[in-house]
Amino acid sequence: MAGAPTVSLPELRSLLASGRARLIDVRSREEAAAGTIPGALNIPVSELESALQMEPAAFQALYSAEKPKRDDENLIFFCQMGKRGLQATQLAQGLGYTGARNYAGAYREWFQKEG
Repeated sequence: MAGAPTVSLPELRSLLASGRARLIDVRSREEAAAGTIPGALNIPVSELESALQMEPAAFQALYSAEKPKRDDENLIFFCQMGKRGLQATQLAQGLGYTGARNYAGAYREWFQKEG
């Protein structure tokens, strides 16, 4: 399995501060409810493929958020430890989301350093 573009914690902080990142938490709803990175949209990895192929209006209705665009520059996926985030990034790339990236440090690193 090939790697995927990643983002580091300092880069993520900078992108979030400037409003240039779209964060997707691909953990389960229960995991996300217990704590997530501020501003992240929770789409469990099991739903991601269908979510990214929905019509924008259906996505908006289900997730109460605008559907990411295929050319969004910093569409950043993360999970708890990094594995599901990598899977999500590769899946999104396969669907044509060219700016998909994985926050490899995942929520664990965020919680340790930012929590």
